[in-house]
Amino acid sequence: MDDDESHFGEGEPFTLGLEEELFVVDADSGRLRNAGPDVLEQLGELERGEVKNELHRSQVELITGVCATVGEAVAELMQLRRAVLATGVGLLASGTHPTAVEGDSIFSDNERYERIRGWLGDAGATPVCALHIHVGMPDAATAIRVFNGLRRHLPLLEALGANSPFRHSRDTGLASARELTLRAWPRAGAPRAMADFDDFRRSTARLTHVAEVPDYTFHWWKLRPHPRLGTVEIRALDTQLTARHTAALAAAVHALARHEARAEPVEGPPPEILEEASFRAAREGVNATLPDGEDCLRPVGELLAETVALVRETAVELGCEGQLDGLAGLLADGGGAGLQRAACADADVEAVLKTLVDRAGGTTRDRAAAS
Repeated sequence: MDDDESHFGEGEPFTLGLEEELFVVDADSGRLRNAGPDVLEQLGELERGEVKNELHRSQVELITGVCATVGEAVAELMQLRRAVLATGVGLLASGTHPTAVEGDSIFSDNERYERIRGWLGDAGATPVCALHIHVGMPDAATAIRVFNGLRRHLPLLEALGANSPFRHSRDTGLASARELTLRAWPRAGAPRAMADFDDFRRSTARLTHVAEVPDYTFHWWKLRPHPRLGTVEIRALDTQLTARHTAALAAAVHALARHEARAEPVEGPPPEILEEASFRAAREGVNATLPDGEDCLRPVGELLAETVALVRETAVELGCEGQLDGLAGLLADGGGAGLQRAACADADVEAVLKTLVDRAGGTTRDRAAAS
């Protein structure tokens, strides 16, 4: 990575950007459609944000502009969703498609994605969808400080964000089957803490060389500094079923990032503990018990209450206190995984598809809670 690729501090610090990957489906049945390129051709001019193709033709990615608040960012995402829905397709917001099987989805015809297909082989055959959250950084040193600080919060965020219990028409027994799928990918876990930005650059350059990939954007870490965009990015969350859940998680990340920029550095968990905690989060979602700083296992609800108290003043400063309080509702819902399982009446996965498709445009309650 060359020095001129670092853009920390070029924009307003602690702004927010969201990227949401969604499945393109039949509006009636919820079945996958390899219609992503057709959607892009039909889209008219967008007021803000961007819609792009993804690794599979059955996906699209919605990308907001740089936003000042969580409410602004989530409202922009919902506007982009409505623009896509206006082309006549359906959308499905889940980390995995509940009923699709290998072979249903076709890889996109794109040089970058063709490379990925060649590297991953069958490991990339099952498409997955994530919510990525970017927070703008004032300088490289702060970016590393925030990156290191956020590592310890990853398992809690993953537990709250788990929204993919179904895969291949069955309940996987996990709250996030997307996590299970991505564990077959290289460079997809959580990296170690970094001493400083030079340490990050050296480590990144070495891994890029050993992996024989073009640059660090092929390091699919759950959390990473993103010098090219001047942000720290969390990539560990499933795409969310509701705008309320998206807003609550974005508020948590926004407030935590600002908090960690000011807080005394805290030594995060070693990689093996963080890896185990992430699996526990993916297995049980909001019902998980996770290690705290002393490696005592504690319920997600307890850790969430402490985290919200830790960042409440910061959330008020950022204008996202209302969305942060939405985490209590997310917990009560059982997260996205809980809502999906509740929709699976009489073990009918087709009912889950209907619920997901119906919710893609957002309900009045979702839009009010996200604003």
